[in-house]
Amino acid sequence: MSDTEAEPDYDRLLRENLERVFNERDAGRRAAALEELYAPDPVMYEPGNVVRGRAAIGEVAGALLEQFGPAFRFRPAGAAVGHHGLGVLPWQAGPEGGPVTVTGTDAAEIADGRIVRLWVLLDPPPG
Repeated sequence: MSDTEAEPDYDRLLRENLERVFNERDAGRRAAALEELYAPDPVMYEPGNVVRGRAAIGEVAGALLEQFGPAFRFRPAGAAVGHHGLGVLPWQAGPEGGPVTVTGTDAAEIADGRIVRLWVLLDPPPG
């Protein structure tokens, strides 16, 4: 990123990723969001997996929602911050209106206003 290039809106981009990709149950809408929010050949790093490409990331998001049931949602746990192409957003997840079952942070490399690489960092369970 050059010194004159404007910083992306990290908070908007990472919140939209949570809502429009990881909370979206409709595969068509999720695919459209991936095309808008992600670079052409993104990579997502999960604790035990590396996922390459928009379609594969969409499949992972859909499988998570299916696995955890119809009320499961990801929610931002604060505002995203970032600079020089790196943004982070803390989040929490669980059933809508129910207890939080998992927390973590998304860290994203952003270029030209899109996610190039996404790291999903899970917090250790309490206790």
